[in-house]
Amino acid sequence: MSSEPLFTALVVAVGLERVAELAVSRRNAAWSFARGGVELGRGHYPLMVALHTGLLAGALVEVWTRGPDAVPVLAWAMLVLVAASQALRWWCIATLGRQWNTRVIVVPGAARVTGGPYRRLPHPNYLAVVVEGLALPLVHSAWITAAVFTVLNALLLAARVRTEDAALARLA
Repeated sequence: MSSEPLFTALVVAVGLERVAELAVSRRNAAWSFARGGVELGRGHYPLMVALHTGLLAGALVEVWTRGPDAVPVLAWAMLVLVAASQALRWWCIATLGRQWNTRVIVVPGAARVTGGPYRRLPHPNYLAVVVEGLALPLVHSAWITAAVFTVLNALLLAARVRTEDAALARLA
């Protein structure tokens, strides 16, 4: 069996994980808004959705059209990083609980979360995004997608982190 179908299954699995995230996010957003939550950074959110969708689509398009060979050592190493980034992401989601969201929503009176991965890193979820954005395409040597996503994501995260830091400054 060629490796393209296996890679496609991996990307579909990551896509399904994103759908699960969005379901959690939607539920948490409703909870936040019901408690007077205020959203910041609405302008960059559609760009973030497009970029993350583009990562998945771009990796598949590159693998199926350019046809790079999967390098076993690289593939396994990157697969480990993809799994680690998923674990870190869900640790962040579990730690933040109802305060976790794909959007930046500040609930008045909410305390800043400082446990779990936030004990050591100010934005651990973004570390997961950076690692996954580089590693997922490289599972099948889709280096063009990895490079383009990494550069565009760095630009987007600069705005996102500023927005989130401003939001966190509002918390008690």
